[in-house]
Amino acid sequence: MLRRVTKGDHVKEEPVRQRILAEATRLFAERGFEGASVQEIVVAAGVTKGAMYHYFDSKDDLLHEIYGRVLRMQTDRLAQIADGPGTLKERLHRAAADVVETTTANLDDSKIFFRSMHLLAPETRKTVRAERRRYHERFRDLVAEGQRTGVFSDRVPAELVVDYFFGSVHHLGTWFHADGPLSGAQVGRHFADLLLTSLGAADVDQ
Repeated sequence: MLRRVTKGDHVKEEPVRQRILAEATRLFAERGFEGASVQEIVVAAGVTKGAMYHYFDSKDDLLHEIYGRVLRMQTDRLAQIADGPGTLKERLHRAAADVVETTTANLDDSKIFFRSMHLLAPETRKTVRAERRRYHERFRDLVAEGQRTGVFSDRVPAELVVDYFFGSVHHLGTWFHADGPLSGAQVGRHFADLLLTSLGAADVDQ
């Protein structure tokens, strides 16, 4: 069980937590989740094992948080976009472009997680799937709303549309490079265009 951290402690100690996460991300990327030990992580971060276990219960917890911090950020952004201004087409386009751009901006985190998710303890995997499902359901709600109101074609069920789209998003780690011909934002706009085209709603002012 982690010790309760007061607000003052949080401000003082947060850099330690971030350093542990940064070194775990680097080592998992270089050696794989199984290949990097807790000892190597704490040595690289310049902390003791006790300090690491103050913030994280286990290596599983570290891996979960590497992806979880990205997913939380994306979930917050999706809520702002979905509840924000603009037509339904504009909001779905913005949401689709955003998840691609934020995924490419945090590509190591996503690559590490999807490569190693099967190694997590069953309960941790269950928790992560529930977190991802909440994000996908909020995204799906935009598609379903458009289909109900006639803005989007309902030829393909919303669930399949979303599964197909996120299959492509989760595949970004296999081919996207920051120094490639397209930026993450450009790829995001292309993906969003393709999504809306598949829903019969291609014309969206950028």
